[in-house]
Amino acid sequence: MDSTDQALISLLRQNARYAVADLAKKLGLSRGTVRNRMLRLEDSGVIVGYTVQLRPDTQTQTIRAWMSIAIEGNMSRQVIASLLGEPCIVALHDTNGRWDLLAELEADSLADLGQALERIRLIRNISNSETSIHLKSFR
Repeated sequence: MDSTDQALISLLRQNARYAVADLAKKLGLSRGTVRNRMLRLEDSGVIVGYTVQLRPDTQTQTIRAWMSIAIEGNMSRQVIASLLGEPCIVALHDTNGRWDLLAELEADSLADLGQALERIRLIRNISNSETSIHLKSFR
């Protein structure tokens, strides 16, 4: 990936719905070049999809939370494989410091979130966890 690919990805992060012509103009490239770069990034797995981002306050029915997770020993791969199968987890991040993983959770109700937390805490080799519920987002 070169600096042009990085600039293209940056623009797509700002607005994944930019038309190829708009991207080409912003990058100073031809539409064909931009389209070929996008296809190459998709084919190589760098770009795995495009999505819609909603303002947090528009999703009033969704309960969102962050769960910090500590893992026993060197069992990260097994724990991650189990966590990726949990439907409530929308993102999972490797991190440093006191916690090994950071999971972003979404549920339709507090009861659903509670059930998900119970399932997650029963996963073998999770030694500790701490969950914080999103109350308000500023950006």
